[in-house]
Amino acid sequence: MGKSPGNLKARKRADAAVSNILLLTAFISVVAVLLISFFIIAKALPFFTEVPLREFIGSTVWKPSQDPPSFGINSFVAASFFVTILALAFSTPIALACAIYLSEFAKGKSAEILRRSIELLAGIPSIIFGLVGIALVVPFVRSVFGGNGYSILSASIILAIMILPTIINISEVSIRAVSVELRENSTALGATRWQTISRVVLPAAKSGIITSIVLGIGRAVGETTAVLLVGGNAAVFPTSVTSMGRTLTMNIITDMSYAEGTHMSSLFATAVLLFFFILLLNALIFAITRKPQKRDG
Repeated sequence: MGKSPGNLKARKRADAAVSNILLLTAFISVVAVLLISFFIIAKALPFFTEVPLREFIGSTVWKPSQDPPSFGINSFVAASFFVTILALAFSTPIALACAIYLSEFAKGKSAEILRRSIELLAGIPSIIFGLVGIALVVPFVRSVFGGNGYSILSASIILAIMILPTIINISEVSIRAVSVELRENSTALGATRWQTISRVVLPAAKSGIITSIVLGIGRAVGETTAVLLVGGNAAVFPTSVTSMGRTLTMNIITDMSYAEGTHMSSLFATAVLLFFFILLLNALIFAITRKPQKRDG
């Protein structure tokens, strides 16, 4: 029995209304990003008219309150770089091993418990990670590696734990998306299960795994609270993993409460630097996901 013309028109109107609502929400998201971009750039422009970009990025001296003031963030860039690289070095092997186990080996209740635990880890507030770091990680680093425990290494360990869910979840989805035919063909050629995983499945899921790592970098670079609690927050160039340090986000949150004038503009300039770095990461993800996969004939 066919549908009446009235019903068809009502469905078309409903579909058009939903489409317009979705378009509106997408437009609001784009406008919000543009407004945020214009806001921080406008706030940072007065700083760049007074301080050369070379001095801002190249100098390691951050003394905005002295006369004359100095606004060098090189030490903060270095601390952010070291913390992020160490966090990735700690978390990536563990995350990939966990993703492989979940997608290839875990079955039944054990897989469900592990997935729930990872979801819980992703939902823990960063302040809790910071407090755990003060209670457990800082004393461990102090007793094993020396120093006072508040260091680049402590911040890296906490960040590594925090970015685990991001890398695990996306990597697991990417590994699961590899076609069953590839696995069966590899097994038919005599490959063992691990040879199939390491030489067929992981290369096929490479773009998704790289995307997860890049997103992990974005999470690590943008984290503030947990790193602030265990990193030492010292405005000095880090010379070792046990040195105290201050990342770019730590510098913004530390000085924002009392900054004014050029000092305030310098913090927005730091935010612009972070913003463009995140944009570069997003562009990298887009390039990876859009790259056509080469297939043998």
